[in-house]
Amino acid sequence: MIHEQDALNGQGGREDQFQVENNHETMESLMRSEDAGLEFPSQGEIRKGVIASISPTQILVSVGSKSEGVITGRELEQIPASERESLAVGQEIPVYVLDPEDKNGNIVLSYVRAREAMGWELVEAMQASGETYEGKIEGYNKGGLIVLVHGLRGFIPASQIAMSRRSLAQGDTPDRWAKMIGEPISVRVIEVDRARRRLILSERAANPETRQSLKERVIEELQEGQVYTGRVTSVADFGAFVNVNGADGLVHLSEISWERIQHPSEVLSVGQEVKVKVISVDKEKKRIGLSIRALQGDPWHQKVEHFKVGQLVEGTITRLTKFGAFARLEGDIEGLIHISELSENRINHPKEAVKEGDVLTLRVIRIDADQRRIGLSLRKVDSGAYADLDMKELAAELNKDDEEE
Repeated sequence: MIHEQDALNGQGGREDQFQVENNHETMESLMRSEDAGLEFPSQGEIRKGVIASISPTQILVSVGSKSEGVITGRELEQIPASERESLAVGQEIPVYVLDPEDKNGNIVLSYVRAREAMGWELVEAMQASGETYEGKIEGYNKGGLIVLVHGLRGFIPASQIAMSRRSLAQGDTPDRWAKMIGEPISVRVIEVDRARRRLILSERAANPETRQSLKERVIEELQEGQVYTGRVTSVADFGAFVNVNGADGLVHLSEISWERIQHPSEVLSVGQEVKVKVISVDKEKKRIGLSIRALQGDPWHQKVEHFKVGQLVEGTITRLTKFGAFARLEGDIEGLIHISELSENRINHPKEAVKEGDVLTLRVIRIDADQRRIGLSLRKVDSGAYADLDMKELAAELNKDDEEE
């Protein structure tokens, strides 16, 4: 009996020990399963959290871990006031894990960083898909318009703004865009650089026009005499093409500069921004004539402003042609002595009266500012028709000499 009882007691002890060990394993497995479900956050992770409480100094957010995360300090201040007012306990929001455990054991979170990171992901997807975004104009600067896209500031360069909208902007100052703030606008993402926080948008890409239809509309809007800022798109031997409001116009070689140049590349380069004046619009042939030099003062006018018809001048014969001789008056100013003005007698060629290098007294008989030409005469130097004028000039010179003495 004693042996049987001992055996029974021994067996009972083994059962109790087995029960304790079994319970211990069950607790460990439960703890492991609970920990596995918690998935403790890591730095840089974006999670969905539920707002647990809101106070003036912090927002507590449950992110599925043993302790709640906190949005406080600068991260709290960065949330726009209007948006902070709309947040409520129980609301689900995205949060960015700045620190999984600070010195106080808290999980430090950022709502603004989470929203921004999600915004960059969305605009990258929009660029890849070519999706059109419907937004509104939030601001502007000298170069274009500002539009918020998924919380990110996107920039629309002036070249990417639709022609219909650009035609309403007057002048070159930033304020020309001011009246457009708040207007709806459709855009596409054309460039994303998250590292440089660069987001470039295009209204023209969202509302494409064919090159031909765009040029036709621009030609209808352009008027001779208007001045625009354009960009050089190409250069050729005969001139340069400049894009104005989406359509190319030609600046002929002769309209680039008042100075004599052999090729447009001497003063212009592709991509250069230039001011141009519309000098012709051919709607039938769909051609636009532009001028750069028309916006510059003609140096020839300044150089000849002290010349007047009837005046006697000194000139040096520079070249002979069948119809006359050219004489340099001063600097690079030349005048033409027509063959009929070289001699009182009829001659067949200018070489019968003058030769290159001759220094002569000549009379100015014509000044054509539009054609930039000065007409000279050798035979009228002693003409009685100018006697009174010559006497007056002589008297003026004598008086000037007396005053200087």
